[in-house]
Amino acid sequence: MIRRRTLLTTALTGIAALAARRGLRAEGVFAGPVLEELESERARFRLRELVRGLEHPWSLAFLPDGRLLVTERPGRLRLVERGRILSPPLAGVPEVWARGQGGLLDVRLDPAFAENRLVYLSYAAAGPDGRAGTRIGRGRLEEGRLADFEPIFTSNARTATGVHFGCRLLFDREGLLFATLGERGVRELAQDLSSHGGKTIRIRPDGSVPEDNPFVDRPGAMPEIWTLGHRNPQGMDMDPESGLVWVHEHGPQGGDEVDVLRKGANYGWPVVTFGREYGTGAPIGEGTHREGMDDPLWVWVPTSIAPSGMAFYAADAFPGWRGDLFVGALRAQSLVRLFRRGTQILGEERLIPGRIGRIRDVRIGPDGLLYLLTDHADGGLYRIEPA
Repeated sequence: MIRRRTLLTTALTGIAALAARRGLRAEGVFAGPVLEELESERARFRLRELVRGLEHPWSLAFLPDGRLLVTERPGRLRLVERGRILSPPLAGVPEVWARGQGGLLDVRLDPAFAENRLVYLSYAAAGPDGRAGTRIGRGRLEEGRLADFEPIFTSNARTATGVHFGCRLLFDREGLLFATLGERGVRELAQDLSSHGGKTIRIRPDGSVPEDNPFVDRPGAMPEIWTLGHRNPQGMDMDPESGLVWVHEHGPQGGDEVDVLRKGANYGWPVVTFGREYGTGAPIGEGTHREGMDDPLWVWVPTSIAPSGMAFYAADAFPGWRGDLFVGALRAQSLVRLFRRGTQILGEERLIPGRIGRIRDVRIGPDGLLYLLTDHADGGLYRIEPA
């Protein structure tokens, strides 16, 4: 790696004045200094800081007008304007169960957002018994608020623990909504078709169930289920060439994996896994393979990277990365580039290791650049751009 620290002095006075006129948070104003210039196997790039002061940011979405929506896990949804000015929290966001890994999670725009202004959120929510599970809802984006927010899906996998909620959202080419759901720390739920825990689901934008879902006609099965046998999937994206939906999920001690979703498929957890028990290193389940369960395309062993967020690169700013899959890593504190041929992953390269900390989300902007969120109490939004 070749590093070149760029020292900048930035005049923030004019930006702060503009923020004050718009009612935006002055302490969220940053001028976007370049932190480093780096060289990877196939690209030279700059790492630029855009915004700091986000509390455990989890996800982001790009609006047609150039602004960004960013979720903060404690339950706040903010707008980032011109890549550097942070708004006050938007009103109308639902109450979330913000404990452990729970809180406000993913954000996605409706495919017809330009017409209907609908924004989808996933979040941890408590039931009447006080136990929490994953919920998905939507509201209409207006100035400073989400209007008419309504839940469209509530998982029946509720526990008192603060782990394994999932939950990434993705619209496919047919306009159907996919979501990833963790097994809430109860391993056996991942193989139980009467539970939403440890599954991916496929629903219509209003929450109704498509008639061709694989378990619609099976007695006792939850009709929303698309696949089963997952632990805690926190990354999902669609291959822009094939239309296949890819996911990755957290293993325990090792065993993080990348998969392609197939209708009705079983991905094995906890019957088969490459991961091991925390602390003892004891094996889990029956091994790493079983007939009738899908093997992962890629695994991280023996050490987990703790993957979160993923995005296919199909833009022009970095020609050498076109077709690659980018994965954020919390534990490894890196941006992982997976290079592939179709559904065969050929290898990986770890970018910016330790530079900005725990990477929670990675998205490709409409400008063809990579945008990253870091999961810290003083988290930030960063951009990777050509050098």
